[in-house]
Amino acid sequence: MKKHYAWVIAFTGTLVLLLSHGFGRMSYSVILPPMKEGLTLTYTQVGMIGSGNFFGYLFLAVVGGFLAARFGTRRVIFVSLLVMGISLFLTGLSHSFLFAFFTRLITGIGNAGSYIPMMALPAAWFVAQKRGLAIGVVTLGTGIGLSITGLVLPYFISLYGGDGWRYAWYLLGVCVFLGAFICYAFLRDNPREKGLGMYGGEEEQKGGPKITLFSAWKDVINEKEIWKLGPVYLMYGFSYIIYLTFFIAYLTKEIGLTPKTAGLVFTVLGICSIFCGVIWGGISDRIGRRYGAMFAYFTLCISYLIFTFWKDPIGFYISAVIFGLTAFSIPVIMAAAAGDAVGGRLAPAGLGFITIFFGIGQFFAPTVAGWLKDTTGTFKYAFLLSALASLIGGFGSLILKRKTE
Repeated sequence: MKKHYAWVIAFTGTLVLLLSHGFGRMSYSVILPPMKEGLTLTYTQVGMIGSGNFFGYLFLAVVGGFLAARFGTRRVIFVSLLVMGISLFLTGLSHSFLFAFFTRLITGIGNAGSYIPMMALPAAWFVAQKRGLAIGVVTLGTGIGLSITGLVLPYFISLYGGDGWRYAWYLLGVCVFLGAFICYAFLRDNPREKGLGMYGGEEEQKGGPKITLFSAWKDVINEKEIWKLGPVYLMYGFSYIIYLTFFIAYLTKEIGLTPKTAGLVFTVLGICSIFCGVIWGGISDRIGRRYGAMFAYFTLCISYLIFTFWKDPIGFYISAVIFGLTAFSIPVIMAAAAGDAVGGRLAPAGLGFITIFFGIGQFFAPTVAGWLKDTTGTFKYAFLLSALASLIGGFGSLILKRKTE
């Protein structure tokens, strides 16, 4: 039986997310401690640099999905990865807080321009019944990227002493820049470019014959379900990024683990997260986005609480495993739900719109968490805040559409 090109799209998406999310975003947690010392930053400033990244992400999230719907997902992803590769390299040249803030802001722009369209692209290739699983395959890249950064970067940084964090950014920048060309070679905007139909059948597409920025905005904001998805997604953006941003700093600076040991715990998290999107995407296909999101949020909450109160290597590993198995469940479910709500053609625009809410959560969380650490002297309250936001997200998921509706 001939394999459908839709699966080439899904696995190319794995590479896109490895580059954009695994290398471009998640690597910050690993590089943060030596970068903080190298630039003599406070934790508030470290959090603000993280917020700068998410401000850039939020900025392009407003229009990135709509640009993909108008000009093509393939081109938007390619350009965004090139921008991200350059900005990652430039981050290694930082000699001040402002320069680091600016380069991470640009990285955030590239991150949104590649991640959002790629997460939405399966909606154009797969029917709703197969969509959650397909998006789960795409998210394999984030877990693989997490594993690589946790395993390789601490060792790589140690090779170059005090400037090791700079060479880590150079390495990541070159990898993302070159990887952009591989992604461009395999991606396609829709099945028609390959003379195919959607995988699993066909479904009605929303939107007019020619999508414009204005028409896409209008169709998306008139969809009631999209307005339910946004606030639920905000809680994920706020909660998970605190955990990931300060994961290594907490283990090394507050608990006293060595960077390599903390990196190993982070690697376990990454390995466990590789298949979490597939698992939770399949679950949401079966029981619905509503209950899938609720169970995922409650599971994430448990991982934050264990990390906060079980101050022992066993506890840290258990937290990492639980978080890893659920880490990117919510983005998968939200991307699938956005595609369900507005159809494959408008899926990038729909996901882009709800990502505004997600980005708002990401923008404020690192700065608030960094301020809590500087004020109280402990990360405890920051992680408790993550747990609270996750609980709210879990109960908030009950407002989403039922599977049978």
